[in-house]
This record gives sequence, structure tokens and C-alpha cells, in this order.
Amino acid sequence: MSVIAEENVRGGSVFKEINADDEDSQPTEIESLCMNCYQNGMTRILLTKIPFFKEIIVSSFTCPNCSWSNTEIQSAGRIQDQGITYTLNVKSKQDMNREVVKADSATTRIPELDFEIPPYTQKGSLSTIEGLLDRAVAGLEQDQPLRNETAPEVAVKISEFIDKLKKLKEGESGFTLVIDDPSGNSFVENPFAPQKDEALSVCNYTRTPQQDAQLGIKAEDEEEEEKPINDIDSMRNEVLTFNTNCPECNAPASTNMKLVQIPHFKEVIIMATNCDDCGHRTNEVKSGGATEELGTKITLHLTDVSDMSRDLLKSETCSILIPELEFELGMAAVGGKFTTLEGLLKDIKDLIVSKNPFTCGDSSTSDRTEKLKLFGQKIDKIMTGDMDVHIVLDDPAGNSYLQNIYAPDPDPEMTTEKYTRTFEQNEDLGLNDMKTEGYQK
Repeated sequence: MSVIAEENVRGGSVFKEINADDEDSQPTEIESLCMNCYQNGMTRILLTKIPFFKEIIVSSFTCPNCSWSNTEIQSAGRIQDQGITYTLNVKSKQDMNREVVKADSATTRIPELDFEIPPYTQKGSLSTIEGLLDRAVAGLEQDQPLRNETAPEVAVKISEFIDKLKKLKEGESGFTLVIDDPSGNSFVENPFAPQKDEALSVCNYTRTPQQDAQLGIKAEDEEEEEKPINDIDSMRNEVLTFNTNCPECNAPASTNMKLVQIPHFKEVIIMATNCDDCGHRTNEVKSGGATEELGTKITLHLTDVSDMSRDLLKSETCSILIPELEFELGMAAVGGKFTTLEGLLKDIKDLIVSKNPFTCGDSSTSDRTEKLKLFGQKIDKIMTGDMDVHIVLDDPAGNSYLQNIYAPDPDPEMTTEKYTRTFEQNEDLGLNDMKTEGYQK
């Protein structure tokens, strides 16, 4: 780097465009140690400039003793102010010859194959699109002999995937190549420069704090201090994300949480978890406030199919009754939900009919299965408005809600009753043993 600084002081530049006739553009050779056989090999370093891009350092090592070789590139400039994403629609064999600079911090994706090369799994390279595919194929084929012995089924699937990559390389079908580099130092050639390339789109974006930390620009502990958890006003306008594990496959996942104000009711906390590994999704609603002094019993007379679109908040402590069907669902059976009345009835049907373990296997009987099937048909009639019933939401904690479509006026088909909880209900809620005053010695 001192040589670079010296040339810049003299007003020159060591970064020159590649020219076979220019002696100054020839690579510098340095004897260095081979990390494969630990004998001396030769490293060739070339400081060059890519047209319409920037300066890079290309280094290539070869060992005459063991024939091991290694090539990589490094950006000669600083990390850019913004990250960059290149999206190229590869349609012809000519596109396969486009030059590509892939930094080690870049992620390479082919969406049609659901194929991704994560960052920092390969060294930076100066190649073509065909070269990228060759490198991916070589990496997948490297351990195939071992897989054929230990996991033949996996080896067959990988072989099939390798064939798909080779077909893309031969130009049998078009595909999309996406290179996403938060450092901003990757590049895909535009052969029509300085004119616009219709097949290539370039998008700059602002890095996230996590990406800054990966690039070593900013340590994770130097990120902005988290907002205090009691700062409710700031939490209302943002979605909080925290790490968790998937309840189905136990893989690492993320849960999103947000405070939502329900009109004419109160604030609730909506939590949603999505698992990228198994595709499992779950959502849960919890009350944003304390347990009410009185319980709440909401009774709705269903008179029209439009009632199915009423918003409904069912807390974990709420039980559901349908007197006409002699049906009662206890608290926590379907968890806390913020949905519509139709959505709640669908969940009830799935729980009782579709997901009931007593409808299949050795536990099932024809009589029980027929009764549950008949119950499901009655739920369908309720959702289509062909059956006149009452829906009762009984929540001793007072944290459930059913939309009043006439609000702020009273709803003629809905009644809301406040009542004093019994000792047993307080016991179920854990309130009898809860001490909130005078607990400090």
C-alpha cells in the first residue's frame, strides 16, 4: 500500500486498464509459501481498473510442486456508502460471457432453482457468469464420492441439481442471477455501457446495523441503544423482532411483535412467528393491559351472513359457547386470536373435526366420526347464514372483544354483561395468590 500512496503523491496511478502491450500493466510476481504442500510457489499480483467500475487487486497463486492454485480479488477502494444489488436476466450464451466481480461479502442467488451462495463462503473472484456456475458445480461435486458412500439419496439429489446448473450454463433456458453485496464492491458488466442495459437492473440500498457489523464497520455493541420497554409511545409505531425457536422443528426463527389499538376497546399485543426451515406459521394475541376487575360475557345473535366479518379478539382465558349446538369450548383451547367471527368458526371446525386425533386410527369409531362430521356441517351452515344461533364469549379476565358494527351506538343483536368472578375463576387466573401490595419487607 505504500507503493500506491507513493504513486498517488507523484500524481500517477498504479491502477491501469489491462493492456498486453503495456509493460506497466504486467503483474508483479512474489515468491510465497504454498499452504497445500508447504513448499515455495509463486503469487502474481495485478493492480487493475475495470471500465465503468473501480480499481481492484487480482492475486493468483500457483505451486509448481503440487499444482495447487488459488485466485481471488480484493477491492482496492473503501467500503461504499450503500450496498448494491444486481439483478440480471440471462437469456443467451452472450450473457454468460459478462464479467462479474463477486466480493466475498456478496450473496449470489438463482431464484428459479432456489439456489443461494451465502456471503463469506467463497473468496472474492473476477470471473464470468459461466465461471460462477462452473465454480458452483465444482463445489457441489467436490464431496460427491463421499456422499455416494455415506448418503446415496442425498448424492442423487445433488447430482440432479448439478445437472440443472449445467443446463443453465449451456443456455438451454433463461434464468435470473441476483448478486447482493452490502459492501457495494461487487459488479456485473454492462456490455452496452454507457447506454442502459435492459436486462440488468442495479439497486442501491442502505445497510442494516447487522450488515454493518458483518463488514466490521460498526460493532454490534456500538449500535444505537434500544428504546426502553416502557416507552409505549415509541413501541406503538414499530414492529419489534426477537429471536426464538420454531415450535414445530425447533430451528432458529424470528418473532414479530406489535402493539395495536382496537377501536372502542383497548390495546393488544399481536405476536407472529414464521419459520423459514419448515414453513410453520403461528400467531398469538395477548392483552396489552391488566386483568379487568370484572369478567365479560358477550352474546351475539347471528341474524345475517354479514356478521361473519365482525372483528373478534379472543384472549387465552375466553371460553366459547353455542347453546343451540350444546357446544362449549374451554379457555386456551385455540389460544389467543385476533380474527373475524368466520375465522374463529373455521378454527373451531378444524380443531374439532379435522385435527381431532379421535377421528382416525385405532381410537376412531364410525359413530363418533359421524357425529363430528355432522357437527362440521352445522358449523358450515352457521358460516353461510343458514342456521340461526347465538355465539357467547365468556372471558373472566375481561380481555375479549367482539366488534359492534353500530358503534358508538348500541348493537341490537349483541349484549355485553359485566360480572364478578367466582373464587374458582380467580383461582384459574392465578389471582387468589397474587399479592401486589405490602410484599416488600
